Amino acid sequence: MNDRQRQVAEFVETHGLETPPEFRLLDLVSEVGELAKDANESTDYGASPADLSIESDELGDALFALLAVADSLEIDADAALEEALEKYERRLDDGGSPGSGE
Repeated sequence: MNDRQRQVAEFVETHGLETPPEFRLLDLVSEVGELAKDANESTDYGASPADLSIESDELGDALFALLAVADSLEIDADAALEEALEKYERRLDDGGSPGSGE
């Protein structure tokens, strides 16, 4: 477990914020929605893409929520990220794109 994931887990425990993983996932979706809202509003709903602006605290909220999901599922976020990077590397080595769909 990385230091940030441990820090989030300790914060959750200290403040009595434990909740089942399914609710953690809903919180993550909500926080990512806040990022999308920032994107929509700052670009005038796509009319001015160069004006994209995301508030750093909103990104922090999404990171917190993601690390809390990982912790609630007992998944090491560092290991999960390394696994994903290896998967993307394999896809690129095979001549494709890092995404799962074509």
